[in-house]
Amino acid sequence: MSAQTHRRPFVPSAAASAVPATVDTSTPQLSGDGRVIDLCERGWLPDALVRFGMRRLMVERLRDEALDDGEARSQRLNLLLDDLRASPIAIETQAANTQHYEVPPDFFAAHLGPHLKYSCCLYPTGDETLAQAEVAMLELYASRAELADGQRILDLGCGWGSLSLWMAARYPRAKIVALSNSHGQRAFIEARAAERGLTNLSVVTGNIATVELSDAQLDGGFDRVLSIEMFEHMKNYGLLLAKLAHWMRDDAKLFVHIFAHRTLAYHFQVQDGSDWMSKYFFTGGTMPSEALLLNFQDDLRLERQWWVSGTHYQRTANQWLDALDAVRERVMPTLVATYGARDAARWLQRWRMFYMAVAELFGYASGNEWGVAHYLFERRAF
Repeated sequence: MSAQTHRRPFVPSAAASAVPATVDTSTPQLSGDGRVIDLCERGWLPDALVRFGMRRLMVERLRDEALDDGEARSQRLNLLLDDLRASPIAIETQAANTQHYEVPPDFFAAHLGPHLKYSCCLYPTGDETLAQAEVAMLELYASRAELADGQRILDLGCGWGSLSLWMAARYPRAKIVALSNSHGQRAFIEARAAERGLTNLSVVTGNIATVELSDAQLDGGFDRVLSIEMFEHMKNYGLLLAKLAHWMRDDAKLFVHIFAHRTLAYHFQVQDGSDWMSKYFFTGGTMPSEALLLNFQDDLRLERQWWVSGTHYQRTANQWLDALDAVRERVMPTLVATYGARDAARWLQRWRMFYMAVAELFGYASGNEWGVAHYLFERRAF
């Protein structure tokens, strides 16, 4: 990979600079993540200290990515673009699927909101409950994507069906197709749809990098394609958008929700045992910049874009963390079944650290450094 590779761990190892002198950090590296991360994962460091270390690491990340050096930043962006254009649509898709989407839904149902929205929610007043914030963001999608009843809509990377099920209920004459790389998610969504009497939703299992929809599934193409926090797992956006354009009608539109940095774009890559976030939660991922997708407009043209403050994701992740802490005893049997009795407690703490990392990243600089970007693309006429 180019110089854009992820050289530093995204989260807890930064806490090394914040560990008090009474903690011995001279212990040789343990297998995997090292002494400090081991302390974090055992829950032996207070959350406030771990969060402080995360914020310190973000300062280092911005420096390493040449935030304040325009020439270096431009060179790094061009190297990244070369990497992306030479890559397949996605890499490490099975790792991403295993890390997030093959974990039993009972775990997420216990602490996400009632729609199981596993992505940034929206807090117009800042006082919303998680349930209210889920609906607020879903309604914003509908407005910005220009959804209407009777459309054929593809939900690309549908998670546990938060958007698909919401659209199917809101637009009863629409035909919704949800695409997921997880068999478990498909079964979960189909069961939820049956419980609610929704007959206008179908689920397709497949990897976006390789799946081909049948003529029956396409049925003349989609009027709208929506993708919520899936593009961060992709690499070759040119190939991806070309594939989506092939599935879209001539006047169709694509709505994309991704998290992003305001100017920087970089790979996530596991390089050593201390690269915690890439190793456990974001293998093969990409941190896009707000303008990254504008470099891939051969088949779809950008019509409009928006920025959502990172403070909304900060609130979302903190509410997930609070809810997880409230049900830790309830979710432990699920974690034992998933990770084994020996590692279940460590994995609970890893999930807690993941949510803390999300909250600290998107809350950095009052939500003005990292945030959420929305885009509306239209199919180019040829």
